[in-house]
Formats: sequence, structure tokens, C-alpha cells
Amino acid sequence: MTATRDDKFARFAALHRPGAPLVLWNAWDAGSAAAVARSGAAAVATGSASVAQAMGFEDGEALPLDLLVTIAERVVLAAGDLPVSIDFEGAYAADPAPASANALRLARAGAVGINFEDSVIGGEGVHPAPAQAARIAAIVATCAEAGLPVHVNARIDLFIRAGDPAAHRGLMAEALERAAAYAEAGAGSIYPITLSDPELVAEFCASCPAPTNIFGPPGGPEGVAALAALGVARISYGPRPWREAMAGLEAAARAALG
Repeated sequence: MTATRDDKFARFAALHRPGAPLVLWNAWDAGSAAAVARSGAAAVATGSASVAQAMGFEDGEALPLDLLVTIAERVVLAAGDLPVSIDFEGAYAADPAPASANALRLARAGAVGINFEDSVIGGEGVHPAPAQAARIAAIVATCAEAGLPVHVNARIDLFIRAGDPAAHRGLMAEALERAAAYAEAGAGSIYPITLSDPELVAEFCASCPAPTNIFGPPGGPEGVAALAALGVARISYGPRPWREAMAGLEAAARAALG
């Protein structure tokens, strides 16, 4: 039986379980999505850097929105009955109305989830928490009103912008305030990207009102198990699959060319 979009949305939301995380080995096009689906994955998600670079663009919404929607359609087809989440960066719009209209295009393409960051694309810093919460609320409401609900994975970019892990402890209070605001606005999960210290990850998971997504560590199943024990509900790998695939392709080409 072919899964309906409603089935996929409900299944995707239910896969976010603290202690038994959804693992997403991020794809970048239809071919990689099909490969991930054949691996036995429970869902397919893309990474923005990978998708952009595979098409010859830089990350940061340089990839045209129309092309992103087309890629999303092809990824959804390649994923078959698996739910698909599309990395949407900053929704290609700073204001709630156009951001939600853009998100609806991805929902109509078949995506049941989006990854949505609070960085100011092409600018400095992050959006104020109330402004980002308003964008999340608009996206959730617009898609729901169209009968195409989406699971918003709300990315918090404080840690990645800080760079130095030593600064992460000092950012926890603001990050958790953002998490609460984003969850109240309707986000289905929260992604404090690059937060990695086990103590801080456990603290974030325990205090966050929505399931927590953490960037995937090296170490395969052992790394996943360690994050699961901290209460993580979703693990994604961003551009790592693309980089590993391209490194393998280059090595194979070098070998073939002598």
C-alpha cells in the first residue's frame, strides 16, 4: 500500500523519540535519496550545503528557490513511501508571510518536514527570538490551513556562530529561551547545531520542550548510542555524507586515471 502524505507526516513526527533517535544520513539529490532509502532508513532528509554544492552553488540560499523545489519533488519521488524533510535554510524570506508561502511550496512538493534556521542569511547574527517564532508560527499555520502540515525542525544557530565550544555554556540560557519560544510557535523539534559537549547536550534535552536534534558524531552506532543515552531524539549529519561521497569519487577517479 502506498503511504499517503498524512501517513508520512504522522510517521515522521512519531520518529522523534528521546532515547531512540531518528537517524538521518542526509541526501542531496534523487539518486542519493534513493540510496539512503535502500539502506533501510526510516526517513530521508537533505542538507542545504550538499544540495547547493551538488548543483554548483554555494550554501546560503544561493541555490534558486525554484530549483530547490524541483529537487525536493525529485527527492520525494525517489524516497518512495519514506517521509522527506528538506533543509530550507532561512525560508528564502525574512518576513513571515513570504516565508510561509515558500514553505507551502515545499509542502506541495511532498515534503513533510523542513529544517529552518534562525541565522540572518546574508547578514550578521541571528534573528530576534520573537521574530523567528513568528516565522515558525506562520509556516506551521499556513501549511496546516492548506491541509499540508509540516514538521519544523527549528535550528538554533547560537552555538555554530560562536565557534569556540568553550563559549557554549554561556549560551545555554538564551538557547533554551529560544527553544521554548520556537516550540510554542509550533516547531516539532529543536536543533542546537554544533552543541556537542555531553553534559550540555543532556542538559539541553532535559530542558527543551520539544524533541532535540543533534549533529551526528563520528563513530557509527557507538556515537548514536551515546547521544541516545543523553536523551537526543534526532541525529542528522548535514554535509558529511556529501563530503564522504565526493572524497570517495575523487579517490576512485584518481585510481582509474593512474
